[in-house]
Amino acid sequence: MIERTYETASGTIHYWMNIIDEGKATLVFLPGLTADHRLFNKQIEYFENKYNVFVWDAPAHAASWPFEFNFDLMDKARWLKDILTKEKIEMPVIVGQFMGGYVGQAFAELYPDALKGFISIDSAPLQRKYVTGIEIWLLKRMEPVYFYYPWKSLLKSGTKGVAVSEYGRKLMHDIMMVYDGDKKRYSQISGHGFRMLAEAMEKDLPYAIHCPALLICGEKDKAGSCIRYNKAWHKNTNIPLYWIEDAGHNSNTDKPEIVNQLIENLMKQVALV
Repeated sequence: MIERTYETASGTIHYWMNIIDEGKATLVFLPGLTADHRLFNKQIEYFENKYNVFVWDAPAHAASWPFEFNFDLMDKARWLKDILTKEKIEMPVIVGQFMGGYVGQAFAELYPDALKGFISIDSAPLQRKYVTGIEIWLLKRMEPVYFYYPWKSLLKSGTKGVAVSEYGRKLMHDIMMVYDGDKKRYSQISGHGFRMLAEAMEKDLPYAIHCPALLICGEKDKAGSCIRYNKAWHKNTNIPLYWIEDAGHNSNTDKPEIVNQLIENLMKQVALV
């Protein structure tokens, strides 16, 4: 994997990719809120010698720092499109975990004909109808919650709360330690992320998926209301939903073999479209 950078007016985005075979589908891995590219280590390891592969550190996350918090979800989708265009990635299949799944839906709204496949991993629908007014109100006010919460408690809940496997928890602990000693940055990333999520929901846009798609959710996902959201998302759209047994919010780290097979199945489907 080769590390590259993309300059924006708000900061520099770091991303990694293998040698792109133009004209073929590319797996575009988008990590969740506060996570970085290492969240998909097991997927990169499995797919990098089979397909075009791309992964980034989202704006303000890990290596993509310093970064001004003056962007929204649509800006992230536009920057992603600019990077893919720059790298001649013409057939993106977005695999987004949590916040990465929301970025994928924003991308689908802006560039419906560009997206060739979409996989949501422990994410949720971006449409306004799925959330309550109080949920949006709370999403806009999370930064001080994170800032005043003791770091040791955040570290514990942020690792044990998102994964059930030893590997998944150790990985998330290592990822969170990037922000050790800088809880202000961690709380800013978290608060800004939830706030721009609420603002994207308030736009009340279709955020429709018109390509081969799959919803993946851990049966032990305890992050927010992901399980409830995914049940409703599947019911309203008929997008296939696969429950991962003995997996939490980061199901791709708890059960990578199963998730990798599901991703590969969708890639084969994309090849036929």
